Amino acid sequence: MVRIKNADEIRDMVKNHPMDQRRVFSIAAHIDHGKTTTSDYLLRRAGLMSDHDAGLKLMTDSDEEEQERGITIFTSVVLLSYERDDKTYLFEINDTPGHISFTGEVSRALRGSDGAIILVDALEGLMTQTITNIQLAVGSELCKPVLFINKVDRLISELKLPPNKVFERIDTIISQVNEQIKKFAPPEFGKKWQVSFTKNSVAIGSAKDGWAFTLDILKAAGHKDPSIVFEKYAEDDKQWLRDNLHLEDALLRMVIDHLPNPADAQKYKIPHIWSGDLESKEGRSLVNCDRDGPLIGMITKIFIDPKSKRPTLIGRVFSGTIRAGQDLELIGQKKKVPVKRLGVMEITDILDCDEIPAGNLFAVYGFIAPSGESFREPGSSSKGFEEISYAAEPVVSRAIEAIDPQDIAKLGEVVSKWIMADPTATFRHDKESNKYILSGIDPLQIEILTKRIHEQVKIRIFDPIIVYRERINRAGMEIHTKSPNGHNRLKLYIEPLDDKALALIRSKEITMEQNEKVRAGILHDKAGWDAKFARKIWDIEGHNMIINASSGVQRMDRIKQYVIQIFKDFTYSAAVAKEPTLGLKVVITDATIHTDPAHTGFSEILGMTTSALNISFLTADPHVYEPMLTVDIKTPKDFMGSVMGLISQHRGRVEKTVDEDDQVRVKGVLPTSETIGDFADKLRSATSGRSFWGYQFKAFEPLPSSLETEIILDVRKRKGLPEEIPTPENWGRFIYKRQ
Repeated sequence: MVRIKNADEIRDMVKNHPMDQRRVFSIAAHIDHGKTTTSDYLLRRAGLMSDHDAGLKLMTDSDEEEQERGITIFTSVVLLSYERDDKTYLFEINDTPGHISFTGEVSRALRGSDGAIILVDALEGLMTQTITNIQLAVGSELCKPVLFINKVDRLISELKLPPNKVFERIDTIISQVNEQIKKFAPPEFGKKWQVSFTKNSVAIGSAKDGWAFTLDILKAAGHKDPSIVFEKYAEDDKQWLRDNLHLEDALLRMVIDHLPNPADAQKYKIPHIWSGDLESKEGRSLVNCDRDGPLIGMITKIFIDPKSKRPTLIGRVFSGTIRAGQDLELIGQKKKVPVKRLGVMEITDILDCDEIPAGNLFAVYGFIAPSGESFREPGSSSKGFEEISYAAEPVVSRAIEAIDPQDIAKLGEVVSKWIMADPTATFRHDKESNKYILSGIDPLQIEILTKRIHEQVKIRIFDPIIVYRERINRAGMEIHTKSPNGHNRLKLYIEPLDDKALALIRSKEITMEQNEKVRAGILHDKAGWDAKFARKIWDIEGHNMIINASSGVQRMDRIKQYVIQIFKDFTYSAAVAKEPTLGLKVVITDATIHTDPAHTGFSEILGMTTSALNISFLTADPHVYEPMLTVDIKTPKDFMGSVMGLISQHRGRVEKTVDEDDQVRVKGVLPTSETIGDFADKLRSATSGRSFWGYQFKAFEPLPSSLETEIILDVRKRKGLPEEIPTPENWGRFIYKRQ
């Protein structure tokens, strides 16, 4: 039997329940594969939903926007208790979004989880976002997987496939999932974490019709093989399936039998996400999930109440115990904050608790901090956790401005709060236009953000635009510039950052938060850098770096922060089209700083630094790169030619076609700019609405030479810049010439 506990029993379980009877896991899948419908059945068995509503109410889609669009946008957290074989299990579940726009929510949910139910649509198969979710789960966050193959009813009822063809398709999906697990999981887990129907780590069923089974459940029900399912569909007796092969039983048994408890999971998860000394007091406590050790945890989600707009922070306690009324120290923000209210989350409600020990998710009210922020006890010297790895980059922007000029300051606060909730989006204030520029993964993410912002501050929203990147192909001129007053000089050059160093930045193996010796050691060992040179890094901004390789320059510290800020600004607005840069290594080789501080103000340093950056950049063969998407389209074979033609018409390229029985998968690459507008409508029209498709960010590629100048001029015109593309001569007056 399964029953919902009362509030006091839940509090007691959170604080005192045996560790081996706890599970913290996420449910992850491609959009529309049935995660939220599946979650309904777990709520039903916990007594939070009626039998009638299960599979229809979509209870974890609590936000009005989610209900209107029929998709999950925000991760929902549910805490449930179950009884099985005279044992009570405490489950803490994350129902995550499936749309690429909200993949950051998946990454953060997995950081706080120990396992994952990977859900795959039996008809659509392994789609793009499913592969990304497997990569994030087993590769980035070390969450052990189990597999639920959903919508098997569609193979039986819609495609009318015979049993042997259904089994073939299921075997193919299992094989494809295992191939991805092997590809992304660390070597020690690549084989151990493979899923298997014979080992009961794969469930098969239909969330819409409310049934599922694993092999042991089927046998326990007295059936040697799944033929009973086909018989009941032939009799149109879905209720029998729902009554006798409970969907939630299959999932819960997999979770209990195959996913780890927090104490077991942290033994291998902590060394992967925490780079501190594992033999220290903090390290031992983290590895052992010790409730009595030093308090260390992470904020993994910000839930902003749709009505009050008040933020509730959700996260995971990895070590120690968090208590109501105490202060926390935010490691990244370097400040103390109060825990005014503490509890555990039940979708949109908080169940108050006075303390929550290691191995639990928690909800806290009283302060705001970015998702992904680590915390510790005030006065502790513990390191924070590694930054969460995201699967996409911001490549689409929209400008917004306050309708009422008096709301400019308030707009900044509101935008900042929403970006804290979703760090995969970024924003900056464009001083020239007095607009905020929001950048995100795709137009849908920006649309959701602007709608949220508009609810709090009335804003004017401009059309979406593509965010390009400016890159160089060779080292630029070593340029010697002077300040406008002639009293200061700077010598530098820009060259492309090597691929190995760029990969280390992307994977966050090197960051500015690291000790310079540690960072230099990684660059030496993994990128072949000279260790002494690598210790001279001043700053890393995005995928760009500035290094002070000068020697013996007096008073360099006086201008250091000015130069870093000018470098940062340049990486967001480079010379050719005022677009962000990618992969720059700026190397300062010499400088002269005046003795009188009155002659080294920001305006003086700005002139010589900006001119040096622009001149060296423009002599390094710069080009504009556009964001590209990997597209995965599954379509009936009759429409393959139409799909391939559509990709070609939109400047894309087909890279692979995969034959799958009566369907074909067309995999290719498409410019992001070509997906803004009517591409989806054209695809539906070309295939009579019978195609499934997904996409994810791939990389930045050079604009075709035939389009580059045209697009640069369009971007410059949109930004109100002079039509002429700058040349080094534009900054000639700043060049220092030895007398």
